[in-house]
Amino acid sequence: MLTLRKASDRGAANHGWLKSFHTFSFANYRNPREQGFSDLLVINDDRVAAGKGFGQHPHRDMEIFSYVLEGALEHKDTLGTGSVIRPGDVQLMSAGSGVAHSEYNHSSTRPVHFLQIWIVPDVSGAKPRYQQEHFSTQKKRGRLQLIISPDGAKGSLKVRQDARVYAGLIDGKESATLELAADRYAYVHVARGSVELNGLQLQEGDGVRVRKEQVLTLSNGVDAEVLVFDLRPQELPEMP
Repeated sequence: MLTLRKASDRGAANHGWLKSFHTFSFANYRNPREQGFSDLLVINDDRVAAGKGFGQHPHRDMEIFSYVLEGALEHKDTLGTGSVIRPGDVQLMSAGSGVAHSEYNHSSTRPVHFLQIWIVPDVSGAKPRYQQEHFSTQKKRGRLQLIISPDGAKGSLKVRQDARVYAGLIDGKESATLELAADRYAYVHVARGSVELNGLQLQEGDGVRVRKEQVLTLSNGVDAEVLVFDLRPQELPEMP
């Protein structure tokens, strides 16, 4: 069963220097029917103006990863990490017992466009850690590349949860298939472009909750970049 979440139905915030779309409830956007899906809690589609960004702020007990689509994002944290994240890079910060970080547009002339995604961990109070890896266009072209997993398989980043994240680039006659275990959920997010999921047409910013499907096929893409989340089969309660 595929349940479409259209891009136009997302929450939106415009702070001038930051334009953001929220797939799930976040900050001032509250939707009792959109509180996340399984252990996937946040997908924020952020565009930050040149030279602007988020000052240092704390996190705790959350797996937070950033996926840059255009431009460059500068990261600094209280673990002593300093890095610049560009398209193809995946950054994963496990906040654990507590960490503070800042995120700024690395460019003084160009905007940065990135996704920030939160996954609920399966353990509390763990030691904070930082990971970053580059996944080339070739690894994602016409296929789904594993970028995050519980065990770091195939060079992926290690997340503290029974969740796997795949990234793919689908264009023209290319197609990619993912087989799910019988008892798994999935979430598909179109980061840019357009693509079909099992025949369902999707546009940039669209998302799909997947239940009781064992094969996912992405095809007929037009410059599509897609993230697919393989998740535990559980439902989050709706908020009043």
